[in-house]
Amino acid sequence: MHQYRDLVTAVLRSGEHKPNRTGVDTISSFSQHYTINLRDGFPLLTTKDLSGSRWHSLLSEFVWYLSGEEHIRSLREETSIWDAWADDDGRLETAYGRFWRRYPVPSTDSQLPGEAWPVDDHRWRNDDGTFDQLAYAIEQLQENPQSRRIVISAWHPANAAISTLPPCHYTFVFNVQNNRLNVHLTQRSGDIALGVPFNIAAYSLLATVIAQQTELTPGTFAHSIVDAHIYCGMGDRGAWYGEGETLDSLRNRLEAVDNPSEYRDVRSWLLESAPSEPANQSGYDHIPGLLEQCARSPRSKPQVAIDDVSLDDIGVENIHLSGYDPAPAIRFAVAE
Repeated sequence: MHQYRDLVTAVLRSGEHKPNRTGVDTISSFSQHYTINLRDGFPLLTTKDLSGSRWHSLLSEFVWYLSGEEHIRSLREETSIWDAWADDDGRLETAYGRFWRRYPVPSTDSQLPGEAWPVDDHRWRNDDGTFDQLAYAIEQLQENPQSRRIVISAWHPANAAISTLPPCHYTFVFNVQNNRLNVHLTQRSGDIALGVPFNIAAYSLLATVIAQQTELTPGTFAHSIVDAHIYCGMGDRGAWYGEGETLDSLRNRLEAVDNPSEYRDVRSWLLESAPSEPANQSGYDHIPGLLEQCARSPRSKPQVAIDDVSLDDIGVENIHLSGYDPAPAIRFAVAE
């Protein structure tokens, strides 16, 4: 998938060295955007292996989003990807699906003069008084597909201000053109090596599911990332990217690449020039692995099929991937 390679190289060419809260430095670029045509196949990366437990984790997280749950008690039985941010009872201060399906609505006493909110018996309002954004979106796509107001947000400002991990991919918009369902995702923070491949697949899967529920055809996935970053290591390794002419030298070598295989030459230069990562910090520099990915030729995209079941009944077992033939896996350590 050339869009991912282009994204990686764009961040490396335009980004700046930027320390952050995790203790693992980044190369950070402001405002990256790309689109993927979903009619060409399902955009699960083929330049590294995302099958097996990785695909199962992705599907488990996706089904958890659809459930609207604010805890990970059932999710943690399938994957540990959210364990670090949950409390002892498995609850999260911020959960994407909770806001998708149960967005808080002010009580009548809390409304400001002139404000309008769904009344208690409104069809999009849940029994607990919250608002089901996904149900609203599906109804609009069925009854008013030309609407430009089909927006779903996982961002609640008061929650985000105190949350351990506020939503990264925080809002998306459905838009219909020529009976094709498009989705535009806006992300405040994007981990290019680990997070973004999951985001691409998850929201493309969401577009596919909602298109099937509304008798539309999947169209385009569009993705805007505000802080698009690549982790570049801890300690001396991470700091090296911010020293002297390191980034200029890296950029010059990237600009000189004529064919993808030459990204391996850039990788070799980097590994020879950079301070070694200590054993307990291995894998936090994602740049060598991403350069290897850039050197690999994208393979044919797989296909995904979803059983004809209602949205609330979709489980991991109802989503079927076929024709996936990826290159070998690449290890990246997770910055938390």
